[in-house]
Amino acid sequence: MAGAASPFRGRAVGCFPLALPVGDFSNLHLKEEKIKPDANGAVVKTNANAEKADEEEKEDRAAQSLLNKLIRSNLVDNTNQVEVLQRDPNSPLYSVKSFEELRLKPQLLQGVYAMGFNRPSKIQENALPLMLAEPPQNLIAQSQSGTGKTAAFVLAMLSQVEPANRYPQCLCLSPTYELALQTGKVIEQMGKFYPELKLAYAVRGNKLERGQKISEHIVIGTPGTVLDWCSKLKFIDPKKIKVFVLDEADVMIATQGHQDQSIRIQRMLPRNCQMLLFSATFEDSVWKFAQKVVPDPNIIKLKREEETLDTIKQYYVLCNSRDEKFQALCNIYGAITIAQAMIFCHVSSSGSRRRPAGEELHWRVWPCALPLSQLHFLLGDQVPSLWLERK
Repeated sequence: MAGAASPFRGRAVGCFPLALPVGDFSNLHLKEEKIKPDANGAVVKTNANAEKADEEEKEDRAAQSLLNKLIRSNLVDNTNQVEVLQRDPNSPLYSVKSFEELRLKPQLLQGVYAMGFNRPSKIQENALPLMLAEPPQNLIAQSQSGTGKTAAFVLAMLSQVEPANRYPQCLCLSPTYELALQTGKVIEQMGKFYPELKLAYAVRGNKLERGQKISEHIVIGTPGTVLDWCSKLKFIDPKKIKVFVLDEADVMIATQGHQDQSIRIQRMLPRNCQMLLFSATFEDSVWKFAQKVVPDPNIIKLKREEETLDTIKQYYVLCNSRDEKFQALCNIYGAITIAQAMIFCHVSSSGSRRRPAGEELHWRVWPCALPLSQLHFLLGDQVPSLWLERK
C-alpha cells in the first residue's frame, strides 16, 4: 500500500475506534524507515530485522494486488523511465502524448475522458501504439498498479471488437475472482458509450447450461473456469479469439495450477491472435512463463528512479516477544489519536490463526477503550472483499 495516493493520506485505515491513553514509549525503540523501491518497483524496507520479518511472513500477492488497484483509483504520478525492446529493431518506435493521436473510435475516446484520463501515462504512451498497430503486435510489459496498464489493455481489446459478430473475440485472464471483477469494472466504464459491446464473466458461480454458446464480445475470468468454458463445456470457440490478455502474471504463477491452465488456454488460440502479458515484477520464473505464453514479443520494462513517498510514512517498533508487541500496540493507541486502523496478524505455520491483537485488548482487560462489538476480524481475502463492498 506504500506509495498509493489514497484519500486517507497518512491515516491508518480499518476498523478500530479511538482508545484511551495507555503506557508510554519509554521502553520502546521507534525508528522511521527509509523506504525505497527496488528495480521492480516493489517497496523495500532497509532495516535488516524488517527484511527478516518479511521473509518469514509471506504476502498474499493476489490480495495485495487487488488492494493496490482499489487504493490507486487515480494514476500514480511517478518518474518511471520506459525501456522498449522491439521485436523488429529496424521498425520505427512510436509514442503518443494524447489519446487523439491513436485515432480511436469516438465512443471509446469519450469513455477514456469520462474515466478521468487527460493524457496517456508513461506505460500507455509506449504500449498503446504497439497494441493498436496493424497488424497487431504481441507485448510483454512490466507495470505496477496505478500506472494505467489495465486501461491500456482494455482499450486495446475494445478497439479490436467487431460488434456485429456475436461471439467472444477478446479473452482476459485474471488470477482471482476479485481481480477479474475489478478489470471488468474498467471495461464497463470505458465502454459505457459503446452499448453494442457486451461483457461476460467466466468466474465461479456463473453457471451456464451445457451446449450454450456465449454471444458476448469480451470474456474475462480466472484460468480454471475459462479453460472449462473453452474445452470441456464448449461455451467459447478459442479459434475465434483475436486478443488474449494475461494480467498479473507474477500473481498468476504464484497460484497453484494457474500457470499450466493459462498455457493450455494459450495453445488453443489461433496463430494470429494478439498476445498481451502484464506483470508488476519480472523475476526469472515470470520471464520463463511469459516466453511460453507470448511468442515474438515486444517488451516494455520500467527503469525505476528513486522516489520519495510523500503521503505515507512508515515506522517499526522493535519487539522481542508477543507481549512486547501487544504493549507496543497499547502504547501507540495511547499516544496517538487513531480514528480507524487496520492490523494485520501473523498466520502460524499450522494454518491456525492466533487471536488478533485487537481482540486481546478486550480479553486481557487492558485499560483500552476498544469495545469488542466495534472490532471486525477478517481472514484472508475478506479484506479486499470488504473494501470492494464499501467503495
